Amino acid sequence: MMEQLNNDKITTPKLFILSGLFLVVIGLLFGVIGSFQYIIPGLFKESLSFERVRPLHVSSVIFWIIITAVGGAWTYLLEHTQKKVFSVFLIKTQLILFVFTFLAIIVSYLLGIFGGREYWEFPPLLALPIVLGWILFIINFIKTLKSLKHQPVYVWMWFTGTVFFLFTFLESYLWVFPYFRNNVVNDMTIQWKSYGSMVGSWNMLIYGCSIFLMDKISGNKTYARSNIAFALYFTGLFNLMFNWGHHIYLLPTHNFIKHISYLVSMTELFIIGRIIYKWNSTLTETKKNFYRSSYRFLAAADAWIFLNLLLAILMSIPAINLYTHGTHITVAHTMGTTIGINTMLLLAIAYDTLSNSCYSFEPYKKLMKNGYWIANFSLFVFWIALIIAGILKSKWQMSEEQVSFAEMKEMLKPYFYVFVGAGITLATGLIMVIFPLIKNQVLCIINPQMKEIKKSEL
Repeated sequence: MMEQLNNDKITTPKLFILSGLFLVVIGLLFGVIGSFQYIIPGLFKESLSFERVRPLHVSSVIFWIIITAVGGAWTYLLEHTQKKVFSVFLIKTQLILFVFTFLAIIVSYLLGIFGGREYWEFPPLLALPIVLGWILFIINFIKTLKSLKHQPVYVWMWFTGTVFFLFTFLESYLWVFPYFRNNVVNDMTIQWKSYGSMVGSWNMLIYGCSIFLMDKISGNKTYARSNIAFALYFTGLFNLMFNWGHHIYLLPTHNFIKHISYLVSMTELFIIGRIIYKWNSTLTETKKNFYRSSYRFLAAADAWIFLNLLLAILMSIPAINLYTHGTHITVAHTMGTTIGINTMLLLAIAYDTLSNSCYSFEPYKKLMKNGYWIANFSLFVFWIALIIAGILKSKWQMSEEQVSFAEMKEMLKPYFYVFVGAGITLATGLIMVIFPLIKNQVLCIINPQMKEIKKSEL
């Protein structure tokens, strides 16, 4: 029988993170199904076609990022202020709105009911409860914080992330108005601008939580008030506003937007990578071991920041972007960022937040460690396979030889098999890491009257 630990209360912020963990598992499962459909066209066509599986995968993963980042921000804000949330009703209403809306979105995809656009392919009406929930989030956040004066950088990141996410999410729905939809260039520019800025918004939430966690692990509060930390904040804010420009290099828009976005894209990941590197070098072995689960995921994110920085620099060069745009190289960058950086940082936050459980994680230590290494190694293989496939496809796109699309796809098949195999082991590794977190929290919800026997050794 599993050892009992403590009577730690299942708080609403923890339920945000737990909901996110369920969503990422759902996203991983649909990702595996979609990968098989990529090499076996028509698989499950009647019941679960690729047209349904893709948005099911993408939306689940995006909502995993959003809802977990919100849960992390709430958890650490309350730790930072040492106060109770301003309104329990508002935070619970926010969670209920998000969870039931996400469930409605999943059901709509399964039934083949669409109506939106890429990333938000669900019917536009389902965006309304998300907007309402986010407005409640902003009100409750500001009322709980009370003042922005003399706050560390992570508080400014959370505040900026919440405000800009609402703005960019609303902006992504301007296409519903004919004035914007009827001009193709303006429509595409606004669409990609909103998506790019939205990523910057949730990155603000995630990076803010990561800096708080690094301070917490090191026991040193200087990082969050350092010049380099605020340089990251202002660069991230600038990035949020202008870095999206590299998505529209091929559109006939103003050149100064493209030039600014190119310069900004060279800086953001470098700065946060430098912060993590400097923080990493100051930790004692004792502190590393004490927080080893969270630390391990932060270290993985650091490595993926470096790898994606190299790829981002190349992709942001207009002459190279001309070749890489629309190829598997873009997918590799997206997956490296979504899984290698965002997911690893969010798992660090989840382990820090949920490790204080009423059951011991001791029986799962080996499972979690093996899952961690399997996930990271598989992601690297997955990433490399996509890059190679992208290079070959870009050569085909620009080649003067009239090679058919079918012949090109046949040429890429070996790399697709590799990326499918790596995707399956990647999903397996991540589920191995996530399973103990979900199981322990569910057991604590089912039986909340557990008495403390000993503290967790995570």
